[in-house]
Amino acid sequence: MKHKSTVIFNGDCPICSREIEMYRGRVEAMDGTLGFVDLNAANLQAYGLSADQAARRLYVMRDGEMLAGVEAFLVLWRETPGFAWLARLVGLPVVRHVAHVVYEWGLAPLLFRMHKRRQARGVSGA
Repeated sequence: MKHKSTVIFNGDCPICSREIEMYRGRVEAMDGTLGFVDLNAANLQAYGLSADQAARRLYVMRDGEMLAGVEAFLVLWRETPGFAWLARLVGLPVVRHVAHVVYEWGLAPLLFRMHKRRQARGVSGA
């Protein structure tokens, strides 16, 4: 099946992988049009990403365009059954701006630092 969009996520991140598994379960139970790729098992060059780039934030490839961070989450939520309301809410201009600041300056850097610590210890989180 050809996926409409492909989510690129860090499967070694325990937080990320739990969240993605929840989305994947909903998508597969309904229509399965959203694909999921663990950056640790992917040819990232095919997506134009380095390993560090891919681990820094969530990415979604949609119609040949790579989206990152909040924009990627908006696509993920729109295409996951039961989450369109969240995409509409976070898509509001003020909420989108706040979400972008929180994700790019808080959550994404924190998760990336945790990823680098796991790598240094040789520990997989999934």
